[in-house]
Amino acid sequence: MAAITVRRVWKEYGQQVVLENLNLQLNDHEFVTIVGPSGCGKTTFLRMLLGVDGPTRGEITIDGEPLATEPGADRGIVFQRYSLFPHLTVLENVLVGLEMKQSRMFGYLFGKRRRTAKQRAQAMLEQVGLAAASDKYPSQLSGGMQQRLSIAQSIVVEPKVLLLDEPFGALDPGVTQDMHELVTRLWRENRMTVFMITHDVREAFALGTRLLVFDRIRHDPQAPERYGATITYQIPLRGPGAKNDALVAAPAKDLPQLKRLAGG
Repeated sequence: MAAITVRRVWKEYGQQVVLENLNLQLNDHEFVTIVGPSGCGKTTFLRMLLGVDGPTRGEITIDGEPLATEPGADRGIVFQRYSLFPHLTVLENVLVGLEMKQSRMFGYLFGKRRRTAKQRAQAMLEQVGLAAASDKYPSQLSGGMQQRLSIAQSIVVEPKVLLLDEPFGALDPGVTQDMHELVTRLWRENRMTVFMITHDVREAFALGTRLLVFDRIRHDPQAPERYGATITYQIPLRGPGAKNDALVAAPAKDLPQLKRLAGG
């Protein structure tokens, strides 16, 4: 399970307030899409969920327990730019996550444990459609295939929470649709809780069970760093595969904000 609570969370860097007073209560197995203007702290929020950065004030809990202060196997992340090991094959890129999880001291498995891990990594590649490319290197893959590999790296260790930071922004529309179907299927099969940042509002509505809008509601022209962004809207959605048309699913009061975020 991965029920997540964010309670009165602030994030500040010296005098700069990036995020202020975030409050959120999520059930297990939600698919949360996040939109908002560039620079409003969306990636900072993911970094806090991952554990590479901590709140200045407030707390984040998973299943009632305080969030670990460093990344762990229970949280995976996929960026827009592929975080792959160029000197490892496709299979080895997936295998390395299992080795780090199961052998933290050596980062390598031996004998039967390694054979079992390789079988599991190969099965993961089959799930994401990369089984035939297991002996290739990342540089030999297309952009869509590299992103599939990044997702396989994160999913193979069975995280409770998957964090996606604009994972499809650099892909062609046809490839993006395939990736939507892949992520949706993996979300259902692995019962993860997903957080995904996107600049595409239609994508946010198409995939999410809940849409979060980040924005600054307070401004001081004389001191622009004084106030941070917060969650200005939380819109429940029907989930991946449903027809979450923005003009139908969103309350009327939310439409001006959504149109602005969409550039309309």
